[in-house]
Amino acid sequence: MADARLKDRIDQLAGGAASLAGRDVLLTWQHEDVAIRFVLLAARILERAVRAGLPTRAFDRGLGISIFRDKSTRTRYAFRAGCNLLGLATEELDESTSQVAHGETVRETAAMIGFLTEIVGIRDDMFLGEGHRYMTEVAASLDESARAGILLQRPAVINLQCDLDHPTQSLADLRHLAATFNGLEGLAGKRIAITWAHSPSYGKPMSVPQGAVSLFSRFGTHVVLAHPPGYELAEEPLEAARRSARESGGSLTVADSMDAAFEGADVVYPKSWAPVAVMRERTALRTGGRSAQLADLERAALAQNAQHEPWECTAARMRRTRGGRALYMHCLPADITGVNCRAGEVSRDVFEAARLDTYREAAYKPFVVAALVLATRVPDAVDRLRRLADRLERVS
Repeated sequence: MADARLKDRIDQLAGGAASLAGRDVLLTWQHEDVAIRFVLLAARILERAVRAGLPTRAFDRGLGISIFRDKSTRTRYAFRAGCNLLGLATEELDESTSQVAHGETVRETAAMIGFLTEIVGIRDDMFLGEGHRYMTEVAASLDESARAGILLQRPAVINLQCDLDHPTQSLADLRHLAATFNGLEGLAGKRIAITWAHSPSYGKPMSVPQGAVSLFSRFGTHVVLAHPPGYELAEEPLEAARRSARESGGSLTVADSMDAAFEGADVVYPKSWAPVAVMRERTALRTGGRSAQLADLERAALAQNAQHEPWECTAARMRRTRGGRALYMHCLPADITGVNCRAGEVSRDVFEAARLDTYREAAYKPFVVAALVLATRVPDAVDRLRRLADRLERVS
């Protein structure tokens, strides 16, 4: 994109920045298309600025606080890198070494970590019905303390993965798709297969496929969601996907065959997730004080997974895709047959052929995080992007 056209695009999408200013980003379907497009444009400009060696600092002080209630590699370090890109220091709250371990309430913790903080990123994806609720509770506490003048500013809350959605992942995935197909407009008419795949573990969250289905369907794509019976996703993101498909002129279909989903696909995203019934039972056992029964649930869920071991992304299935050359996507880490498991989501040869491209897919995430921070917390975000575009024009 020529830099003059880049500045025009910034002006066209300025409303997206306005719609995100001062807001949280918890579920992508809560935000308009113009906001999504602005975030992707900002991520692209920030990436170009870094490649050109241009300064991107937007803050003279402040913190980016993260809370990871589940394991993370890519998102943890992408959050830190994205905050640092804009000049924020970062800190991670370890609940085991904080007063949370002594019974401090969510309301109190949120207020305490809000001092001189610009952004709070949270991962809470293990239990269906709890992660998104926890994030909204943190947000409500920040609202209260900001209104009372206790906090000098109200930090924005960014969802780093919950039980319903994984916005930073799906936005990075969308950025990867746009880069591959010459912009978001190039996605119209593309067939995207988002399929369940076998895993030797039982409790993988549903938020990655839910985030992908609900976001990709906005751009005139033909999304095929495939899974064995019993592995349905939660209704809220599916309804968002159906609505987006109708409005964009695309489609959303559900299949019970991996082969059918791969047939003629331009993009494949084979990813394991736990059955929704298992995730509901898991939450019920935990909240009901029956954690000892989780081991029995795990054994039953693994036995259920084993019935669908043939759901693997293989070279033979890839040959069914458009020209045999579909883009393979994965949020990582993948379960690779013969590498880190006996029977997994993807064969060794398919993954190795796509491995560096999956790293490229992940590499967009720090810039997506920075774009979200810029849009939600920097009042002159549009002007800053215009100035960066001017400087890029001079160095190009």
